[in-house]
Amino acid sequence: MAVDPLTALSRSGALLVLSPHPDDAVLSCGALLGQLPDRSAVTVMTVFTEAAPPPHTLSARQFLRQTGAANAEELYVERRAEDQAVLKQLGVDRFHGGFVDGLFRRLPAPKRGRRLAARLLPELDHVYPTYRLHLSRGRVSARDAETVRQVTETVRELLPRGRGLLLAPLGVGGHADHVLVRTAAERSGLPVVYYSDFPYNLQAAPDPDFTTGLRATEASWDRGLDTKAELIRGYRTQVSALFPDGVIPRVPEVYLLPAGVSDGAARPPGGAT
Repeated sequence: MAVDPLTALSRSGALLVLSPHPDDAVLSCGALLGQLPDRSAVTVMTVFTEAAPPPHTLSARQFLRQTGAANAEELYVERRAEDQAVLKQLGVDRFHGGFVDGLFRRLPAPKRGRRLAARLLPELDHVYPTYRLHLSRGRVSARDAETVRQVTETVRELLPRGRGLLLAPLGVGGHADHVLVRTAAERSGLPVVYYSDFPYNLQAAPDPDFTTGLRATEASWDRGLDTKAELIRGYRTQVSALFPDGVIPRVPEVYLLPAGVSDGAARPPGGAT
């Protein structure tokens, strides 16, 4: 009988799942992670787990209002606690990267003039001044090069070469934090399986410029989706904003397995497309 290419992932050594923010790994991979035969070998690295003090950009203030939070730093304390509780329930290890979320990420060492001006217009002091025109455009800012380097180095420290493989976001939807994490996975030199970013993939498609060169097999996973929905609800600060009608769509998870990434990946069963 053919080996299931997805459950075979946990047989290739340690599995490091890269989650841009608290909730992303569970949103996109929660059903699969809950069904892996050896969850003790799985670690979720949540990369962007911090906010920053005000002044905030208009986009950041809108996000805070959307979540009902009055204080960004307190919100991220709560988000980290949610992540810890959900991943503990899922039975996997966790690592919080401590990097600042793109909505709050500032330019390094601003000059005095810009620092003073940014008190009136905070956008002047941020890597991504707006959500719509900058953070969600599918590109990592050149001013984020040091963040890419640091995330890449952290990934290499957590999963040295030859010890296992990565599960990383495809960057569907174009959020710069997701694309940055995908870039760090590419640059790590480690074997990578990519997951389609839910719920962004309900309205957007993967970037063809990226996927064309992968020569990847697409596999879908539909077991454990009901349990996954309950895990998602554990991210209380986010779930209402993500699913305003209270309904979490029951859709299969989608993965891209590049050729040769694992023995299982090379032999997809009839149920994988």
